[in-house]
Amino acid sequence: MIGTARTQRVPGDAADVDVLVVGGGISGLATAWWLQREGITVELWERDARPGGKIRTDAAGGYVSERAAALMMNFRPEVTQLLAESGLDAAKAPRSAGAARRYLVEQGRLVAVPTAMGAMLGSPLWSARGRLRVLLEPFVPRGGHAGETVSEFVSRRLGRELLEKAMEPFIAGPLASDPDRAEARATLPRLKALEQRYGSIAAGVLVHKLLGRRTAHPTETFSFEGGMATLIRVLAATPGVRLRAGRAATGLEPRASTWRVTGCGAQGECAVSARHVVLGVPASAAAQLLVPVDRELAGLLRGIEYAPLVVVHLGLPRPAIEHPLDGAGFLVPRREGLPLNGNLWMSSLFPGRAPEGYALLTSYLGGARRPQAFDWDEERAISTVLATLKPLLNIGGTPAIARIHRHRYALPLYHGDYLGRLAAIDARLSPLPGLHLVANYRGGVSVRDRIACGRAAAGSIATALGKRPSATVDAQSSPALGAATA
Repeated sequence: MIGTARTQRVPGDAADVDVLVVGGGISGLATAWWLQREGITVELWERDARPGGKIRTDAAGGYVSERAAALMMNFRPEVTQLLAESGLDAAKAPRSAGAARRYLVEQGRLVAVPTAMGAMLGSPLWSARGRLRVLLEPFVPRGGHAGETVSEFVSRRLGRELLEKAMEPFIAGPLASDPDRAEARATLPRLKALEQRYGSIAAGVLVHKLLGRRTAHPTETFSFEGGMATLIRVLAATPGVRLRAGRAATGLEPRASTWRVTGCGAQGECAVSARHVVLGVPASAAAQLLVPVDRELAGLLRGIEYAPLVVVHLGLPRPAIEHPLDGAGFLVPRREGLPLNGNLWMSSLFPGRAPEGYALLTSYLGGARRPQAFDWDEERAISTVLATLKPLLNIGGTPAIARIHRHRYALPLYHGDYLGRLAAIDARLSPLPGLHLVANYRGGVSVRDRIACGRAAAGSIATALGKRPSATVDAQSSPALGAATA
């Protein structure tokens, strides 16, 4: 049974730094960037020799591949502001004009996903009954319950067919989650909010479109010249942020008005006193640091599930692929029984991702749908991907290159009573002023969400330090999509 004991604050010396950020992934780096913008002194510890967490770009042999996040889809003003003020705007690589189309696997073949209502009505993806069920959504009364899952919510509002053919592959693919277990309020908060406020998803979308036409933030999809590592490189070089790469936090102790954080690195053991500490690390790592501080808080964090993921990149001669690759890639519904969650056509999405005359295809295995794929050896993973892609894309050749990357704890799963867990975490944090949890198990897993959450954390810290937080451009933005990716 988890105890409730807390470490009592003890007297301590003055702070060495205003804020210490532990963890140099995108969550920690983004938070540090916003903090320095407020004129706050920041030190950032990253245990690895290089910052970025799972985000890493490999460029060799003319191929540019991503180990984790492959792109960004932005509609948040915080992201736009950070890119503009950091100079990253100039390094953006917009999605190719011909790569907007997305595909789903339907009965063993690729079918383009319709993007307009008229196209949907004529799409072979949907049966006549399925189309009618979606059209009836505005007439479905409010309902559901506090613990409603994504599957229950989508089936209730839009029908089982849309769940199985569209929403399930999205939840299982980019989010690596299980819609039968994922909490709807945590995973799809915007859609749930539309139902509660307007009585219908369709009505809510229409109202937002009508009211927000002149002020709505445009959606754009992009990466960066040189890949997503460019984002990390620029944020890691933020003036005013003291980055300590190769330094791991090993202890955390609350004092009278500061936090004492101990760590170790190439130079041996060290300790820093900070007025605020931001833990931008996975839930399990935060739990380990917090056991001596609050065992119940540590237990709540340790109970957060993560999904494993395997990323497989294949470089193939373009003439060996009969499919036109005229889009971003495809997702795979569970009902198809295929081992892949999805596949991105990176050389179609962005220029310079493969040598001239070649294509780069990135596939994803594992997740909550098939966690055992993490343990497949390299040969099995690559051969499985190739065997799955061949009939779908009509591939006749063999790969010129193959790269594989594994993430045992790739993405947090918003399963069960997830918002209840977060509320319990917040309750335990309340008596611990100066301690902040900023990682992708809170507020969404996408890079976009991490930047927005970093902005919120920095504003809270600035207020606590007696500073007036700077305004964010176009603060009246649509709410985040919870766990939604990109």
